[in-house]
Amino acid sequence: MNDEASNFLDNDITGEIPRWFSVVAWVALVWNLLGVMAFAAQMMMTPEMLAALPEAERNLYENVPMWATIAFACAVLGGGTGSLLLALKKAIAFPVLVLSLVGVIVQMYHSFFVIDAMTVYGPGQAIMPSMVMIIAALLVWLSNNAKNKGWIS
Repeated sequence: MNDEASNFLDNDITGEIPRWFSVVAWVALVWNLLGVMAFAAQMMMTPEMLAALPEAERNLYENVPMWATIAFACAVLGGGTGSLLLALKKAIAFPVLVLSLVGVIVQMYHSFFVIDAMTVYGPGQAIMPSMVMIIAALLVWLSNNAKNKGWIS
């Protein structure tokens, strides 16, 4: 890799924050705000909206335990807040994003093992949750890496 590409990816030598860091942080915020919107939409479902769903899907929504709802809230609110803190270059982003990742893991446990959502939605249902899990883990890694390199404080 040439020196210019190396400096773009990792500016450890100069102590400068790489140019891509802010872009990634703001894109992560938008991504997580979409999750917040999905959570809000689920919380505001009316009985009429639920009645319009196919029976199997309606049963999934009607039988979500409180612990799974709390996990969903931690996942999306932690992700949104953590991404905003990351964009603002605050080191507290790391523990907030860890909370979000824990919420994602608990939420996915509920979806895949407790209710077996793939039976209702099909195997394609695994794609988005897998992306959510990977992105949440990468944000935890990025925030820890940024903290260790002094990009955020």
